[in-house]
Order: sequence, then structure tokens, then C-alpha cells
Amino acid sequence: MTATIHSADEAPDDEVPHVDGSDTPQGVSVTRKGIREIIRFVRMHPAPFAWSLVGGALWSFMVVGAAWLLGAITDRVIEPAFTTDVSLGTVAWAVGALFIVGAVRGLSVVVRRWFGSLTETRMQRSLRSAVVDRLLTMPMSSYRRRPTGELLANADVDVTAATQMLMPLPFSLGVIVLIVISVVSLVVADGVFGLIAVLLFPAMAILSRRYTERVHVPAARVQAKLGTVSSIAHESFDGALVVKTLGLEQAEQDRFEAASADLREEAVGVARMTASFQPVIDLLPNLGIVLLLVGGAWRIDTGSATPGELVSAVALFGWLAFPMRIVGFLFESIPRAVVALERVDSLLAEPVDPSAEGAGSRGYEPLLPAGPLGFRIDGVGFAFGDATVLDDVSFDVEPGEVVALVGSIGSGKTTLVHLLSRLDEPARGRIELGGVPITELDPDELHDNVSLVAQETYLFADSVAANVLLDRDVPDDVLHEVLDRARAARFVERLPHGIDTVVGERGVTLSGGQRQRLSLARALAGRPRVLVLDDATSAVDPVVEAEILAGLRRDGTTMLVVAHRLSTIELADRVVFLVDGRVRAQGTHTELLDDPDYAALVTAYEDEEPVEVDDPDDGTDGQDRAERPGRPHGGGR
Repeated sequence: MTATIHSADEAPDDEVPHVDGSDTPQGVSVTRKGIREIIRFVRMHPAPFAWSLVGGALWSFMVVGAAWLLGAITDRVIEPAFTTDVSLGTVAWAVGALFIVGAVRGLSVVVRRWFGSLTETRMQRSLRSAVVDRLLTMPMSSYRRRPTGELLANADVDVTAATQMLMPLPFSLGVIVLIVISVVSLVVADGVFGLIAVLLFPAMAILSRRYTERVHVPAARVQAKLGTVSSIAHESFDGALVVKTLGLEQAEQDRFEAASADLREEAVGVARMTASFQPVIDLLPNLGIVLLLVGGAWRIDTGSATPGELVSAVALFGWLAFPMRIVGFLFESIPRAVVALERVDSLLAEPVDPSAEGAGSRGYEPLLPAGPLGFRIDGVGFAFGDATVLDDVSFDVEPGEVVALVGSIGSGKTTLVHLLSRLDEPARGRIELGGVPITELDPDELHDNVSLVAQETYLFADSVAANVLLDRDVPDDVLHEVLDRARAARFVERLPHGIDTVVGERGVTLSGGQRQRLSLARALAGRPRVLVLDDATSAVDPVVEAEILAGLRRDGTTMLVVAHRLSTIELADRVVFLVDGRVRAQGTHTELLDDPDYAALVTAYEDEEPVEVDDPDDGTDGQDRAERPGRPHGGGR
């Protein structure tokens, strides 16, 4: 799924414009920012919003019409009835008119609510789609800077808060129309009534604006603390194994409660402002009614106004009491919406990973030559901030060759394989695949030909088959073949439902070695010509690991293997030795043993106590050994 992010002027119906807030000068009022966001939303989904406005405007005219009608009925039906007989036709006219006005007003409410809700839900869909698209296409560096809980909050809480003002907006705009019409009609009916309206309605507007400006900063803190609480909860759940094995339940609970207390404190502060704002908004229309009754009684006594005109004016103010609550809710929502949308836009402003641009089309023109593929790393450098990870790394891997990448933790092995897979972009140098720079390859062509199998395996809460296939069109015979090549077929057959067995979230029902073998089968299902194993068999028994690598070698697959086991290194045609992000030496394992640092590194594991294995496929392979203390792991930066 890929969404194009347009500017606000270009955004089509279902796409979200890319706004990073840089065009919004400091000091611009929250209300003006809210108006800008409303205009942005309306441009994205104009049709349902226009219909919701039609419903809101029609409701306003019907309210004024009902108030005028009540005044007319008072003067022509009710008041004359006290002194003379009123004809049945006149009564029927009054009842019929009230019914028609009420029916049209009810229809207007249905139109306004339906299309208002449609606008809000479509906007949420557009925002969430854009957020998910950006999450799928932004570079790994963006994930390193943003906690997972914050990203979840962006996609859920922030999107909901950003669009909350859309539902009351058509009603609020209808109320504005109602106010304008009411003021005009009151001024026409009686100058005193009009004066009361002219004084009252601007007071409401000033009060609402003052509230939005005051609540903006606290609302921003509330949204930020929501993200913090979400992050802590995610870390506690995701790290449940660490929390339970180290007895950190109370510490995590205390951490969550502290963050929740901060959130509660900020939320209560916003609630206090709201609690002061809402009663005043409710009070003003009722205060207007009191003033109208006092002034109206005086005007009737002087003969300057009729009882019907007073009833009409009081009815208008009475109708405004509830709508002004909706307007108040709109003004309450604007600060939260502005803050939430700024957070969403901050995520949408993340750059798109060059390796993800154009992916998913599968319509590329192949640039790579046929047959086995080799690759070249030429003068590659990379850094995380000011920390240099790789410096002028260069080496070639011939088609069909198996090369072991060896180095201590932190030497840059994992970073290098990420660059080869374009999970990151090198700061310097270039990487060529089959003589073609990988920056010139269509992302799909790169992914079709290069597969990375990481040490930390991720499995979805789905069946074995679904985890291997990942919605790819792979025949059943190929599925069973790759399971066999990954030495996973035997343990899969022993599962309760075979390949249809659901493995649980992150594959929790499987051992570490079983998860790694399924991950390898997943990579092989794509028929890659270059296979990159980032310590991908570290939890697999050495005997099974040797069988897997030997089988891949016979297939003629070009392999770059991040390795630390001596048995794995000895299977490689050549070894590249990394030290502090530089290539220290290249050659066969035997040749590199002349380097004392290399010899000390690769022989350090020979002193490990041997582990007896009754059955490499018994479901326990490597799960304990992968976590044995004192054993260094590859995959360091």
C-alpha cells in the first residue's frame, strides 16, 4: 500500500497533504490554525462536507422559521382566542405549518449528522492510511528516533483527536448562520431585541476564542503524555519475558502509574478550564432570555412590540442554548485537534526511504543479468550521528561464492548487511549487485533477488504456512521444498496441525531455533539469488546449521553469512574480517589464522562446553544454547 502525499492545494479525495507545520509562523492563533486544518480537511473530502453544511444551514433556517411561526401563531391564533373565536381553518393552518417546519427541521438534522459522520470517518481513514503508508516507507533511522508507543498513538489517538472537530463543525457553522439570521430578524422586529443580541453574541465569540488560546498548551501536553503512557505500556507488554524473569512487575507498574499520574494531572487541568467554559456558554443564552423578558415586557407595555414578537425572540434564544454547547464543544476540540494533527504531520514529514519508493508495483524492467549474482561493496561508510560505524569498507563477493563476515560485537556487521538490503543508505561509497548500483534498481527487483534473514526472527500470529508464504503466490511443492531446505519440515510435521498450526504472536509457541528455520524458509520461498544471513542460525544446533549451509551451497546461492561459530566460518569460501568498522583482512579461514586478533576471536568459542543433542528436530534445539551466558553474539553494529 502506497499513498502519495500532496500539498494542501493538490490533495485528492482520499489522500492526505504533506504538511510539516513549517509554513505556520510562530504566534499564529490556535483558532487560525484550526481554520487552516478545517480547510485542509474540506479540500480532501468536499462532497460529504458540503452536504453536511446543507443540512446545518437548512436547520438554521427552519429554527428561525419555527420562531417566526410561533410569533405569528401567538399574535394570530393564541392571543385572539382569549377574546374572540378562532376559526378551525386558522387552527389547522397553524398546526400544519408547525408540522411541516418540524419535519423539514428533523430531515435537516438527519442530513447534517449522516454526512458529518461520513466526513469524519473518511478523514480518519485518509489520515490512518497516510500514517500507515509512511510507517511502511520511512527509513529505519526514523524508527530508531521514534518509540513504538508514540507511533501507535499517532495512528490511533492522534488521528481520532485530530478529526474530532469535524462532527460538530457543520452544526456549529449552522449555528453561526442561525446567529446572523437571528440578529437580523431581531433588529428588524425591535431595536431593543436586536441590541441585546448584538451585545450577547460577540461576548460568546470572545469567550470561545479566549478559551481556545488558553487550553492549547495544556492540550498539547496531554497528547504528548498520552504517547508516553502508550510507549510505557507497549514496552511492558512487549518485554513481558524480561519483566517476569527479573521480577520487574512492581517497577513497571510504578513507572506506568507515574506516567498515568502526569497524564491525569494535565488532563484534570484541561478539564478545569472546560468546567469553567461550559457553564458560561450555557449561561449566556439564558441570560439573553431574561433580558428579553424584562425588555420585552416594557416594550409591550409601551406598545412598541407585540407578544408574538417577544415569543419569537425568546424562542430564538431558547433554541440557541443547546447549539451553543455544540459550538463550545467545537472550540474545546480545536486545540486538541491542532496539537494531534501537528503530531501526525510530524510523522508524515519523515522522509520516504529511497528503497521503498515504487515498491509494490511488480512492473519493473529487469536490470540484473541472468544466472548467479555477485555483489561489490566499494568504499562504503556509515555513521549514527557522530559515531562512525563503517569506514571505507570494500570487498567483492563472486557469483555463487559463500563469504563469512566475522567481527566482534560492534564491528559493523549488521549495519553492513542492512546497507546491502537498503534498510539504510550509506553515507559514502556504493554497493553494486550484478554490476548494477542498487540505487538504480527497482525496489521490487532488489527484494526479489536479495533476501536478508536476521538473527532476531519475527513471526506473525498466524499459521506456519502463512508465515512462510506472506501472501506470495508459491506452489505447495515449493513450500514443502523450502521447509525441507531450511531443515524445518520434520518439526513442522510434528506440530498439532502441521503447516496450518498457528504459532502465536512472534512465534511464541516455537523454540528459538525453530523460529529461525521458519524465517530462513520464508526467505528461500522468494527464490533469492543472494542470501544474507545475519547470524540467522545462532539458535540452531550446529549439526542442523551445517546441514542447512551445506544444502544452500549446493544450490549455488551467493551467500554473505555473519558468523561467529567456527564450524560456520569453515564452511565459507572466504572470510572478511571487520574490526571497528574497517576491513582488517580478507582470505580463507586458514590464511586469516595468522592474524592473532582473528585467531583469538574465532577460537574463543571452541572452549564452550559441548552440548549433547538426542534429536536436532525435537523442538528444543538451540533455545537454551542461544541464551547461554558468556557466549558473544554477532549482529553488533
